[in-house]
Amino acid sequence: MEKQTAKVIGISRHRLSTDGDGVTTLVAFHGCPLRCRYCLNPQSLGDDALFREYSPETLYDVVRVDALYFVATNGGVTFGGGEPCLRPDFIREFRELCGPDWKLNLETSLNVPAANVEALLPVVNTLIIDIKDMNPEIYGGYTGRSNDLVVDNLRLIAEAGRQNDCIIRLPLIQGYNTDTDRNASRSALEALDYRRFDLFTYLIRKH
Repeated sequence: MEKQTAKVIGISRHRLSTDGDGVTTLVAFHGCPLRCRYCLNPQSLGDDALFREYSPETLYDVVRVDALYFVATNGGVTFGGGEPCLRPDFIREFRELCGPDWKLNLETSLNVPAANVEALLPVVNTLIIDIKDMNPEIYGGYTGRSNDLVVDNLRLIAEAGRQNDCIIRLPLIQGYNTDTDRNASRSALEALDYRRFDLFTYLIRKH
């Protein structure tokens, strides 16, 4: 089997209930299929030569220093980026190393092939999904991509009965969507039995 490696743009320890239950360590991968107008982590799109390459084993060796915190608080590791769903084999191998006692979470746009999501559902506990907006025109204008894969993957997750394991982020994005648009997105997601939503407003820095 091919050895799995990935470039990591950052590892942030001791995060408390910000991206998963309990104490978590955020591991941010390089690489993303989107080109969002207000990207939070533009380094995930730049030269990957600037960042360290990890295997699942070397990453596990780094993050297991906090294993007691993870187990005691029902926490674990949150994979973000960039787009962690581009690395399903890496994350599956990491699960084999850490075992079942850690929670594994994903911060994802879901704009990846369905096979990636299918491979990850058996090994992750929570998906924190930033869908931007369900309106394809708004989504395309903001991300530069179609949201067809996002919608397909939301349906796939719903068919697997995993809606309660998902937190859907519904941002209000200045210049791109409105409260009316966001309410329409929420209604479309509620029709698929998603019930956990995180509503917030992007704060745009003026340069």
